[in-house]
Amino acid sequence: MQTLQQTFRIEDSDRKNSMLEIVSDKYARTILEITKDKPKSAIEITAETKIPISTVYRRIQTLHDNKLLATSGEINEEGKKFFLYKSKIKGMKCHFNDGQVEVELILNN
Repeated sequence: MQTLQQTFRIEDSDRKNSMLEIVSDKYARTILEITKDKPKSAIEITAETKIPISTVYRRIQTLHDNKLLATSGEINEEGKKFFLYKSKIKGMKCHFNDGQVEVELILNN
């Protein structure tokens, strides 16, 4: 069975540059990959990837600011509020043709 992928083409050159810079960072890519299928807390991301917690929080902020990461809050059994993070994208396609860069995001439904 074939599934349709929703995509979003980025036209703004500053936004394209931001996206390319983000995916060039191995920690940002790892966070997007690990949160693609299931939302995770910063602590879970650190535990599963061994990325230092301070780095995880910095990358989460960058990804969230660039609208690549969704944030939701929950309250655990002890009444403590915590946040879960989920990737808004499944992937990215980049093409370089005739001096032009094309960037297309594959959305995570």
